[in-house]
Amino acid sequence: MSKLMGVLVNGVAELEYDRSHPLDENQQRSLAAMDEKMDKGIELDGRFVRSPDLQQRARFVAGQLLDTLKQDRDALAAAMTAWLATRLPDLKQVRIDERDGRVVIDLVFDKDYGKQALVDFRLH
Repeated sequence: MSKLMGVLVNGVAELEYDRSHPLDENQQRSLAAMDEKMDKGIELDGRFVRSPDLQQRARFVAGQLLDTLKQDRDALAAAMTAWLATRLPDLKQVRIDERDGRVVIDLVFDKDYGKQALVDFRLH
């Protein structure tokens, strides 16, 4: 299991989750509440899924994560990132790309997330 999971939107790291820091009881309850809500079904790719499996739930959460990031809802985005990292312990990266008006979500299990470094290209 990789300790660090990254969320990248259009190639830019937006969030990181460090699995070496355990969740407190309130955070765990929040994630359980997310599971219970999804137990009632989710809308995925324009159709209702009555009993979503883990992969469908992960795609749904990743899609919702993009919306929360765009709305600057940081606490909810952090909760969704925690859900993805804890429910999919081998997940290393969530790559969300917006292309030609479409959203492409890639859950990456085989390539470690590496922190991005800021490069300053100012001319002197």
